[in-house]
Amino acid sequence: MSALSLRLPKSLHEQLREVAQEEGISINQFVMLAVAEKVASLSAVEYLEKRAKSGSRDKFLEILNKVPDVEPEAFDKL
Repeated sequence: MSALSLRLPKSLHEQLREVAQEEGISINQFVMLAVAEKVASLSAVEYLEKRAKSGSRDKFLEILNKVPDVEPEAFDKL
């Protein structure tokens, strides 16, 4: 593990302490989870943008046209 020194405004630090306490975890663990969540989110967006660039609307519509035009089962209706 590595250490990170972080400066926070006092009000934010107090909020952080309260939320971590409510969650039953340490401030360090809360910050680590928050950073991990943000990194995962950004990675997912990057991955989806990359996949979207390789997509084709024409291919999508071609596949969609293969779906039979039938009424959904009763349990599938909204």
